[in-house]
Amino acid sequence: MGKPTGFLEYQRQSEASLPVVERLKNYREFILHLSDAQATIQGARCMDCGVPFCTNGCPVNNIIPDWNDLVYHGNWREALEVLHSTNNFPEFTGRVCPAPCEAACTLNINSDAVGIKSIEHFLIDKGGENGWVAPQPAAKKTGKKVAVVGSGPAGLAAAQQLARVGHAVTVFEKNDRIGGLLRYGIPDFKLDKKLIDWRMAQLHAEGVEFRTGVFVGKEAPGKGVANDAQKTVVPDELLKKFDAVILAGGSEQPRDLPVPGRKLDGVHYALEFLIPQNREVAGDGKNPINAKGKHVVVIGGGDTGSDCVGTSNRHGAASVTQIEVMPRPPEKEDKPLVWPYWPNKLRTSSSHEEGCTRDWAIATREFVGRNGRVEKIRTVRVEWKDGRMSEIAGSEFELKADLVFLAMGFTNPLQQVLDAFGVEKDARGNVKADTENYRTSRDKVFAAGDMRRGQSLVVWAIREGRQCARAVDEFLTGSSVLPR
Repeated sequence: MGKPTGFLEYQRQSEASLPVVERLKNYREFILHLSDAQATIQGARCMDCGVPFCTNGCPVNNIIPDWNDLVYHGNWREALEVLHSTNNFPEFTGRVCPAPCEAACTLNINSDAVGIKSIEHFLIDKGGENGWVAPQPAAKKTGKKVAVVGSGPAGLAAAQQLARVGHAVTVFEKNDRIGGLLRYGIPDFKLDKKLIDWRMAQLHAEGVEFRTGVFVGKEAPGKGVANDAQKTVVPDELLKKFDAVILAGGSEQPRDLPVPGRKLDGVHYALEFLIPQNREVAGDGKNPINAKGKHVVVIGGGDTGSDCVGTSNRHGAASVTQIEVMPRPPEKEDKPLVWPYWPNKLRTSSSHEEGCTRDWAIATREFVGRNGRVEKIRTVRVEWKDGRMSEIAGSEFELKADLVFLAMGFTNPLQQVLDAFGVEKDARGNVKADTENYRTSRDKVFAAGDMRRGQSLVVWAIREGRQCARAVDEFLTGSSVLPR
């Protein structure tokens, strides 16, 4: 490394952000990327550790020490090229990835990890500002045609890889805009949708064709899922026209909470709130759910729940409470026990910092309302022992709730799509396919991302999209120069 003692001399510096009072007035991004000088210092903290556990901790196996060294020496453009060699979309991961690479950082054993995510954010923004992100069209076309169903990170990564080796790629998206859950599942204050449009323009210049408003299956999805489909294409029609098909949609079936009062007005799946809000920010009409002046309860402690918190605060909610059935995680992980793996510890998001009451080990018994609308939630405290949950006698209490958002994760991809293709499923309702060739039980049909592995991270979707692209390339041509 260029600065062997950097990790001893410099402290980790987090990215700056706009004040809460300012950012709650709008839906713009508020995390500011590092300056050139700050990035240089943070790159210098990367150790000459011999075994870069960060690379294995990262699902796309980013070559992190190499581009950290280049950043330290001010070779920004070369560093970005190294970053792009493993990650098609660092503008997404540099903003919304939880950074498992940092959990695996060797420096994280007894100190603060290298700020890998902040450097990634810096590099791609630097590349965008200087025009370094240019289309890479194939020099020669293969004459093979590939259909990609779904335009989230898995579908886009697969499409870009395949287009760059000369295949004619068409991406089908049921909504009116490209991006999948990047577009409609993540709030604009975390991910500016202009970044999706920017990257989409690059893919289009590389030969990728986008067809929006097209649902691939036999029947369109129902309530709770973004759907602008104006046309339905049956799988057999797709398989006749294309040499291979990749199923790369998201895991969109939300986990329900079937307790008394579930059907009361005001009890919604999280995406029934988040998707219309993203549409409103894009200029597509008002969100029918308004949290202004209301007492909001979010059930579920993950990222989707956090997004509901941040959006409710921007609406001007009277209060926001987030509850979770699992016990409160420890403030800090036991590093000697868990390093270099992803630790269980308390994580506080920027949305939580904007205003939120959080509570753990709470089970919901009933939604209670009047005149068909929810007014409160009856809950009980629980304890966990040997992986089993039991209620604590006498711990019942009520929460005032004008709005309730169910954010307990997603169970599986849309079954209408999988059933229409007739592919074999695993026990969880995902497409059954391995990570060697990503092939499904149906000839010419492949699967990647959430459709294959279930609900997961953007970075895992990118990894699977890339690996699936290689498998498809080998299937079509007998060999591939694409990386795994």
